[in-house]
Amino acid sequence: MSQVRISKTYDTLLELKDAGLVAASAAAEVDSAAQILDVGTGMMRGDIIIDVSACEVDTGDESYLVFAQVSSSASFASDIYNVGCMPLGDAAGIATACGAGDVDQVAGRHILPITNVVQDGLAKRYLRLYTVVAGTVATGINYSAYLAKE
Repeated sequence: MSQVRISKTYDTLLELKDAGLVAASAAAEVDSAAQILDVGTGMMRGDIIIDVSACEVDTGDESYLVFAQVSSSASFASDIYNVGCMPLGDAAGIATACGAGDVDQVAGRHILPITNVVQDGLAKRYLRLYTVVAGTVATGINYSAYLAKE
């Protein structure tokens, strides 16, 4: 088996979450403010690069679901679609949250391919990350993330 280190260009204007601990469900932030990117009105494809520096799995039931969400609302007050999800944490916690799997998904680089197009070919203009935290969590997960557009 070979190991590949995927590298994508980092643009600070496309940062979705800066490094910081997440121990409860919440929208991602940059500089302590909710981060919402305007990706335009047309179709956009890209990868969300999620760099996890720490991920608690001590009790064996922790899960951290990082959702890519799009909306036509600049404030995400309504019209919210989940267009991708990266399950992280303990394998048992992930299995409880979203199905089978037997490998802990912890520290390292994770790639989440996404598009802003939802049902019936509608492109949504705004993008954010939202982390859903479940299980017996003491310290949580620490990660940063950015969008690398195609």
